Amino acid sequence: MQTLSRVLAALLAAAAGPLAAQSYPERSIRIVVPFPPGGGSDISARAVADPLSRALGQTVVIDNRPGGRTVIGGEIVSRAAPDGYTLLLSTCDATSIFAAYGAKLV
Repeated sequence: MQTLSRVLAALLAAAAGPLAAQSYPERSIRIVVPFPPGGGSDISARAVADPLSRALGQTVVIDNRPGGRTVIGGEIVSRAAPDGYTLLLSTCDATSIFAAYGAKLV
């Protein structure tokens, strides 16, 4: 799990590059998990949240939004401001299937 948290921290740091004038993160980070609490994705998100929170110095909140075969959680993230404070932790099969069928999440 340490490797996963390091990879996520590196991705967040890379995504924050264009925001170099600002210090990132300035507020809490929200990870939306489109599955119910207690499942594999939820456990993975919680395993990453604590080390990520310590590394970035901000609170990382896990927001479980099950339903709609992951569309509900995906819509929440797609409608969030594109500032890097709202992330989606989902399975690749769920997001790939909706993309293949042309589902629009906004």
